[in-house]
Order: sequence, then structure tokens, then C-alpha cells
Amino acid sequence: MAPMKVYGWAVSPWMARVLVCLEEAGAEYEIVPMSRSGGDHRQPDHLARNPFGEIPVLEDGDLTLYQSRAIARYILRKYKPELLRAGNLAESAMVDVWLDVEALQLEPIVRPIVANCILYPLEGRDCDQKIIDEKIEKLKKLLEVYESRLSCSKYLAGDFISLADLSHFSFMRYFMATEHADQLNTYPHVKAWWAVLLARPSVKKVMAGMPPDFGFGSGNIP
Repeated sequence: MAPMKVYGWAVSPWMARVLVCLEEAGAEYEIVPMSRSGGDHRQPDHLARNPFGEIPVLEDGDLTLYQSRAIARYILRKYKPELLRAGNLAESAMVDVWLDVEALQLEPIVRPIVANCILYPLEGRDCDQKIIDEKIEKLKKLLEVYESRLSCSKYLAGDFISLADLSHFSFMRYFMATEHADQLNTYPHVKAWWAVLLARPSVKKVMAGMPPDFGFGSGNIP
């Protein structure tokens, strides 16, 4: 069987979510590199794969998927369903809960912080300190919830690693490259959980392709 194809650029946090799952699953895949600055994602051939002009896109034989969390679930259902806790209704429900927390609570807070602290200065744009301050305050309150949860269980969905944890890596990787990374010092259980995630071979491999400056320093901007 031909390896799956993943279209996108490796520095993307959405791409990273998919790549970590592929690595965890031990699946055969190849990255089809694209250029964001070159507008590859807006070309007709890519729009035929994803009408929203976004990445990543996964091709597995005749199946084409987009939306990183949907792709992640597909990969794990196919190759490593234990990371979804398939077969255990209560545990799989908790995985879904914390996936939604990551998608609907954490990402909307962390993404503007990363954009303003890392991307905008590199692109020569002004950062909005008011937005950063507002999001940091929201993050503190959110991390209190995480701290409470992780004081009761080793991982977010329970005492088992799951997609709920792995999905957090992509944006947290860049948040932890900002000057606000020390926020985690106030939350020892969150900090310990993050250290465990960073130690996973899948995370280490994917993170190697995610320079904290998104490739601006080396000139390898996608």
C-alpha cells in the first residue's frame, strides 16, 4: 500500500498535530511540501483537495481529508485506536471533552499570543500589547482548570496518554517559545505534563521541524 500523503508546511501547528499522530501510529507517510508565501494553498490543484485553501490535507488512497483534528482522528482510528480509547465509552468521551477544550478554549487564547509575540515582529508588523495582556489573563484562568485536572490524573482524559494530550502540542510548542512561557511555572502539574509530552519520540521528531521563529532566522520560510 502506498504511503499516505500530507500536504502542507512542517512549521504549521495544524500540520504538526497530524504529523505527531502519524509518528505515534508508526504509519508510512510522505510530506508533500508547499509554499505558503508562494500561495500554493490557493492554487486550483490544492483547492480541489481542500476548497477552503488550508493545510494540512491528507490523501490515503482515494480518500482525501482536511481539518487537522478530523485527520488526526482518522489516523488513530486506523492505526492506533487506543489513543482515542476506542471501545471504552467513558474514556473516549473524556478524550473528546479535552479535545474540545483544546480547540475551543486553549487555541483561541494561545494563537493570538503566538502571532503577536513571534510572527508579527518577524513580519515587520506591530504587535498589539493589549491583546497579549488580555489573552494572558484568560490563559491564567484556563490553566487553573488544567492544573486542577492534572492534579487528579496524569493526563487530561485520565491516567493514559491520548489524542487529547497530543493535540495540545502544536500550539503550545510556539507559546513556550514566547517570553510568556514562564506562566507554566505557577502550575506545577501542567508543567510536569508538558515535560512528559516533550519527552515523547513522536513529539521530538516533529518539533525538530518547527523552529521557534517559524523559519525566518534561517530563511527557510514556507
